[in-house]
Amino acid sequence: MNIRTIMKKSLSIACLLALMANSSAQTSQTTTADLIDPTLNEIQNQFLNKQAEALLSQDNEVYDTTPKVTGIGGIFFRSEDPQETREWYGENLGLAIDEHGSPFEFRNANRPEEINYLRWSPFDEETDYFSPSEKEFMINYRVQNIEGLVKKLRENGVKILDEIEEFDYGKFVHIMDPEGNKIELWEPVDDFFTQMVGETTK
Repeated sequence: MNIRTIMKKSLSIACLLALMANSSAQTSQTTTADLIDPTLNEIQNQFLNKQAEALLSQDNEVYDTTPKVTGIGGIFFRSEDPQETREWYGENLGLAIDEHGSPFEFRNANRPEEINYLRWSPFDEETDYFSPSEKEFMINYRVQNIEGLVKKLRENGVKILDEIEEFDYGKFVHIMDPEGNKIELWEPVDDFFTQMVGETTK
């Protein structure tokens, strides 16, 4: 059982205890509020019931672990002057600019409470980060179950350029598509960015 599940169960228990205490209090005494508005306790009970049901149902939430792409994680391209390019996009298009480009912030469609990120970055035109591709750009794709995805790609004969590397902000591996485009696959740890990132484009 992970910490997320433990916290949810604690909240669920607390909510249920509050509901029981509220019901017990109703049977033992009549307050001025009861006399003024007899529906008040009923509304409170309905609210607590809904909160308890919602919390308990989340305990049974099952996350999809199918190895696949879930979104775009980065847009990288060559630039004659990366700093000037960053400044232009910041001044004219309103991007929140940092030394690497711009971090875009958005919500996870399946878990709206979760903040996700995309990195937009111009690279020096002489960079070898896109190699062996000769293209002017590279796309980073957000993925889930990167180990399972790499296994699937190997079985399908896809050219895998390196081994999975793990950092505080996620796991990475690089592959080539049939058109000669280098692709970066990223299984992100978005919580890291939430704690460390500054201003975002959103």
